[in-house]
Amino acid sequence: MRINIKPVALVFILLAGMAVNAQEKRNLSLDEAITLSLQNSKEIKLNAAKVAEANGALREARERRLPDLTASGSYLRLNQPNVDMKVKLGGQSGGSAEGGSSSSSAQSLKVSSVTYGMASLSIPVFSGFRIQHGIDAAKYLQKAATLDAEKDRDEVVANTIAAYSNLYKAKAALDIVKENLKQSQHRVADLSNLEKNGLLARNDLLKAELQQSNIELALVDAENNWKLTYINMNLMLGLPEETELVPDATAFTVTTDTRNFETWEAQALQSRKDMEAMNYRVKAAGSGVKAAKGEYYPSMALTGAYVAADIPGLVTLTNVVNGGVGVRYSPSSLWKTGAKVAQSKAQLQQAEISREMLNDGIRLQVAQAYQTYLSATKKIDVYNKAVEQANENYRIVKNKYDNSLTTTTELLDADVAQLQAQLNYAFAKADAVVAYKRLQAAAGTLTDNTNNNK
Repeated sequence: MRINIKPVALVFILLAGMAVNAQEKRNLSLDEAITLSLQNSKEIKLNAAKVAEANGALREARERRLPDLTASGSYLRLNQPNVDMKVKLGGQSGGSAEGGSSSSSAQSLKVSSVTYGMASLSIPVFSGFRIQHGIDAAKYLQKAATLDAEKDRDEVVANTIAAYSNLYKAKAALDIVKENLKQSQHRVADLSNLEKNGLLARNDLLKAELQQSNIELALVDAENNWKLTYINMNLMLGLPEETELVPDATAFTVTTDTRNFETWEAQALQSRKDMEAMNYRVKAAGSGVKAAKGEYYPSMALTGAYVAADIPGLVTLTNVVNGGVGVRYSPSSLWKTGAKVAQSKAQLQQAEISREMLNDGIRLQVAQAYQTYLSATKKIDVYNKAVEQANENYRIVKNKYDNSLTTTTELLDADVAQLQAQLNYAFAKADAVVAYKRLQAAAGTLTDNTNNNK
């Protein structure tokens, strides 16, 4: 982030002139910002719901091993059916009389309703290993969902650190511009006295006043950027929008890490949560293939049932209990299951290819983060020297100017260069810290290091 000391549009002056309500100031440390962002992140709450869903799916898969108990019953009204009993009713014996009695009893029998109830129990014994492989797949997916949530947690932490850096940079820019404006106002006052006493050309005073106007415009920019930055931070942390946050400058201590790229890359492939989650998804897809192949096998279960029935005027059944072993097998699975197995194998292949793509992506992310970190640390040294050079240049030019050996323009240019060098150095330190945190995030160790620092 850079602020150029140049004139800007009139709209910024109008924005600066708007009424500002009384604001609450709050000192905010980096650790506190991370804690608040984790508590208020909607992404983390969404991931928690996804983990809960995966836990439910795992529980559902495990419950398939439990017995199935069903109960049913009915009460039916009937018309007047024709009942032709093939067995004799009563104890009559004899020839035609017996036959006539049986026929008469059957004709006098009236059935108007049927009531029955049944309860059945089935305990799975063997299902072609489909239940166990289904549990394994659900378990792997549950672990993958948990790891995805941890990966997104790392991203939230990294984004919070970057936002906190922007907050610090905006506040540093505002403070530096304010300090430079004070110096410029003091210089204009001194030059104005010299001009009144005829010791300075009017044109030189106008140049100093023009620079002061440019700094005032830069201050409007800095104030506007500062307000937008802390409003964005407040929204991220769940704080009132108008709370003026004061960042802790000591949070941006540059860390010197001498590990080479190969070490960071190996650490990433070992520690990245998304890679570990992808490995579990590959395992889940493998379990899916095994479960699909289970369709080739028969299924067996222990069964039991209780039946009760009542047909008024005809029969009443109670305490009818049965138990045994049930086997079910569909020969059509020999030619129908192949398609399911092929589909499951294709899903496994997709998961394996996705893992390879993720592997390449992680290597690239680590390479980019590592180079960014190296560049950021080198810039600190360069900007530190630039600050020393700008300060020394301003001192020399100021001495020459006090002895009338240089022009006002050169003095003002030296002052602008000094301000820009100070801004660049302040921003470089914050950028280096963020770059290192991004490197840790790319290596999958950001959260561990953040927790250790607390």
